[in-house]
Amino acid sequence: MKINRLLLTAIAGALFFASCSSDDDSGRVSGAYDNGVIVLNEGGYNSGNASASFIFNGSQVENNIFSGVNSGKLLGDTAQSIGFHDDLAFIVLNVSNKIEVVNRYTFKNVATIDADLSSPRYIEFENGKAYVTNWGNGGVATDDYVAVIDLNTYTVTAKIPVGEGPEKLVEEDNKLYVAHKGGYNQGSTISVINLNNNTVETVINVGDVPAGIDVEDNKLYVLSQGRPSYAAPETAGKLEVISLDNNTVIKTFNFSGLTHPDKFDMENNRIYYTVGRSVYSMPLNADTLPETPLFTLDNWGVLYGFAVEDNRIYIADAASNYTAAGRAYIYSLSGSLQETVTVGVNPNGFYFND
Repeated sequence: MKINRLLLTAIAGALFFASCSSDDDSGRVSGAYDNGVIVLNEGGYNSGNASASFIFNGSQVENNIFSGVNSGKLLGDTAQSIGFHDDLAFIVLNVSNKIEVVNRYTFKNVATIDADLSSPRYIEFENGKAYVTNWGNGGVATDDYVAVIDLNTYTVTAKIPVGEGPEKLVEEDNKLYVAHKGGYNQGSTISVINLNNNTVETVINVGDVPAGIDVEDNKLYVLSQGRPSYAAPETAGKLEVISLDNNTVIKTFNFSGLTHPDKFDMENNRIYYTVGRSVYSMPLNADTLPETPLFTLDNWGVLYGFAVEDNRIYIADAASNYTAAGRAYIYSLSGSLQETVTVGVNPNGFYFND
């Protein structure tokens, strides 16, 4: 859920969730959602029209797969993210305050976790447990936490208090690294949680509004957007590399002027990020930020989701009014458009289901 759209209440029409009729031509069995890409569609805030789409055979799409498989059951309000664990997909729904657990290959509903969650955001797994960041009340700085979920019972067994606005998180060596974008405010820290005792053992200071986070070769990579113009003082973004041996920043890339990088991914020892409508790439061992982008997108819609996988760049385009059907674009690494498909309202993420 985009922070600057929290008051958006327009309801998108259900017509955008009709399934594609191309399944019969492809020879694909409907309901088999492997060897393709799941697109999570956030839907409209307070509209209850979140959904998931499935891209297969490169260019074909089936929309609204959760409802299609589960007898018309609605997914919920404001789908935030998906986490894969073994054969299951955990779909985190921010406004519904729940997680729908489905078989990731059939999308058949397995369980619904709807207790002890408060504005859940992102999910990670370790030691038979799921860990979910929760904002609580976005206007309160002291009620944020990471929920610990027992994967045998699908119940929240503990809440780990953390700083305001916990977002994306990664696990490494039995520790969780949690980025704090700051909820309705502007955060600038990473919480390090020791999973042996479920406590925050240290906090790492990073750039303002850390939006992207990943681990490679015992290093934590953090892309921070910088404070926006409406939250003075405005600051530029940063890319920082943190040694996990001692939780210290060992390399910092400062973006020029008041540049605000946004989307972030890592693939094949390279970092990918966006600035406005431009897509950039750099090797993990680079010493400077790239001066020129891989490519710049045409003037369309809203760049809402981003991922890199198997030498393809996936970009989700939300309609400019945030209520119409979105689109997913698939590019080569050089910026050549390969495919375009129509998905649900406000597509915000890609999940590769091989």
